Amino acid sequence: MPRRLEWFEAVARGLVKLPKTPPTTPPASQPPAPPPAHPFDLRNIHPGLPPKVKKLFDDGHFAEATFEACKYLDRYVSKHSKISDSGYKLMMAAFDRNNPKLQLTPLVTQSEKDEQEGYRFVFAGGVWAIRNPRGHEFSVVDDPDTCLDHLSFVSMLLRRLEQANFK
Repeated sequence: MPRRLEWFEAVARGLVKLPKTPPTTPPASQPPAPPPAHPFDLRNIHPGLPPKVKKLFDDGHFAEATFEACKYLDRYVSKHSKISDSGYKLMMAAFDRNNPKLQLTPLVTQSEKDEQEGYRFVFAGGVWAIRNPRGHEFSVVDDPDTCLDHLSFVSMLLRRLEQANFK
């Protein structure tokens, strides 16, 4: 034991030189990693949404980004249905089963009629459940994942509209 202590003391005083470690070679240069994909790209958010939606999202204003996307969807439906209402009333009229301004299916079979009616309520429900709280309340705070879920929902509805037969 005394020998170890003497050796340690000699090292500490610099009397014994420790063996040098071989110099390390710098790693081979690698191309820089590509920048991470934007969450909008990862979630396939509809590219037709106004740039303001992405800016609000990037700035951390998630509820506001959702609200702007929903307003865009509302205006899209209004424009193509030629109905000047908005929100729930617009959606119920635009996708009406008996006289749809926006026909999503041929409306021949019962299944096609049910799909049209189902989308009628999906659009109207989205307005009620997602857009309205963010437009009428000041205390709604969303996290990024909730916002992306909402934007994915709006994107799905926009894509379904792009397949529609407008009268």
